[in-house]
Amino acid sequence: MQGRGVQKNHHPGGRLLAGLCHVFLSWALLMLAQPGWAGEAFRLRFAPEKDYGPFIYLTDEGQVEGLSADFLTAMAAHGELQIDTLPAQPLASILEAARQGQVDLISSLRPTPERAEFLGFTRPYVTVPAVLVTLPSRDPQSLSDFRGRPVAVGRGYAVETFVREKYPEVQWTPVDDDSEGLRLLRSGQVGAVVADVASVHFAADRLGLRGIQVNAAIGFEYPLSFAFPKSRPDIGRVLEESLRRLPETRRQSLRQRWLDGRQQSSDDPRAVWLRRVGLGLAAVAVLGLVVTQMRRSPDADAT
Repeated sequence: MQGRGVQKNHHPGGRLLAGLCHVFLSWALLMLAQPGWAGEAFRLRFAPEKDYGPFIYLTDEGQVEGLSADFLTAMAAHGELQIDTLPAQPLASILEAARQGQVDLISSLRPTPERAEFLGFTRPYVTVPAVLVTLPSRDPQSLSDFRGRPVAVGRGYAVETFVREKYPEVQWTPVDDDSEGLRLLRSGQVGAVVADVASVHFAADRLGLRGIQVNAAIGFEYPLSFAFPKSRPDIGRVLEESLRRLPETRRQSLRQRWLDGRQQSSDDPRAVWLRRVGLGLAAVAVLGLVVTQMRRSPDADAT
């Protein structure tokens, strides 16, 4: 009897199944090599801003500190994030590095349409208003008072686009950070500075600058988020989950550590000024009544 060899199966369904298995195996191996799979932490290149206190800044000793740094430390405590901190730079340089794929994580950033072209954003973890800062004057001032005059604003900051579009008649002077803007204000090179209220107080304290006036909010707020490469939504998911795990009590304690009452206040500075004037007038009125009563007293009539 003639022996029969083993016959191969050339059925199209078998080849398709083998191909699908090969694709799935390749995908699984690729995913296992990614951070976050198989228990490995996401290793992220964090680009801190050099001078954006109290949110993120470089101390005189060369340490990166601030509200956002503390948030990242608390988020990394779960073990899913490993932060490699890059040298601190101005924001404009950081954004350019992010465009070139050299950065995985940016903190204290407001989403804008321009940034959304190459960055994704988490939910905001703090919100502060932008204000107009001037040297002391008798009356509160607004940006409409600075037509044709130089006003400093952060280069590449989200508020820069807003004020340039809304107040094109102002001579906008871009600066690397709010501290530089306050120095120019102190030296008389600009007539005002636009910055968020928390940064103004923080930078003024560091510079020892007491003679400034915080005027009305300009109608622009900073909802600050963490940013990551738009091509890496996996990083965004891990950041969101790490934020979600932080209890609200912990978040609030971090905010209170870095933001005192005057920095968190949402009061319009113009309204605060008017209340102070009202209190002063009330005090004068009370003093007038006291003087009048003294003049009408029997002792006053006897003299």
